[in-house]
Amino acid sequence: MSENAKIVMETVRATDHDRYVCALYAPEDKRDALFSLYAFNAEISGIRDRIREALPGEVRLQWWRDVIAAEDAGVGTGHPVADALKATISAHHLPKPAFENMLEARIFDLYDDPMPSRTDLEGYCGETAAALIQLAAIVLDPVAAPQFAELAGRAGCAQAMTGLLLLLPLHRKRGQCFVPADILAAAGSSSEEFVAGDDGPGAQRAVAAMIALAQEHLAAFEQGASSLPDSLRPAFLPLALSRAYLGKMESSRQSPLNDVARLSAWRRHFLLLRRATRGWPEPES
Repeated sequence: MSENAKIVMETVRATDHDRYVCALYAPEDKRDALFSLYAFNAEISGIRDRIREALPGEVRLQWWRDVIAAEDAGVGTGHPVADALKATISAHHLPKPAFENMLEARIFDLYDDPMPSRTDLEGYCGETAAALIQLAAIVLDPVAAPQFAELAGRAGCAQAMTGLLLLLPLHRKRGQCFVPADILAAAGSSSEEFVAGDDGPGAQRAVAAMIALAQEHLAAFEQGASSLPDSLRPAFLPLALSRAYLGKMESSRQSPLNDVARLSAWRRHFLLLRRATRGWPEPES
């Protein structure tokens, strides 16, 4: 492994340990490419945490656009993750528009605008988490991957919504609201009340609706997951944790509004190992 590849791998290990473990279940010759995708995702999803102002954040996203759009795949940028990503895009013929859409979606992260609707939320999830799953699937098996694009969409929505629920306390603290306005309105709340710290019945109903929406997408994914070929399984492995997190949020006495549901390291590793080795079972009738 080159020094650059080691840096990229360590970036994923430090910033996204679950996906790091998932990549280890992929064939050895595919891991570096997966690590480059996951490191890129960690870079752009964490921009707001590192850059507090929106405009510099947009400048950073534009830098990534320019790197990906450049045709000189063999010319280094001096940025280990960027160089690894360029090499992965070139070697695996990954569609650049998918990265452009991902970067465009991440602009929403930089501001405190409310998420307008469920449709907008599903679009955001599709262009971020679902796109990442599909790109990983192309790396793993470019022939089979297109057949499971719709399943990747369901998987990405379930995974991203679960992640947003886990991040609710952080997002509310800094004034962000990923809970769609139409869901909040139906629950008797609003984005202004939600981020202001309202923990009343309206906010609780909105969170319950978000959990139900994530579970809806997860159930749709699981309905088709038993048909996933072994070659694509590592791309979808993060979904092995979603049901456990959602179940914990639903059954816990502590509300996701203020408390983060946690799974122990051994529990996460066990769930990933089980799905990596056995896949997803046929859904119960």
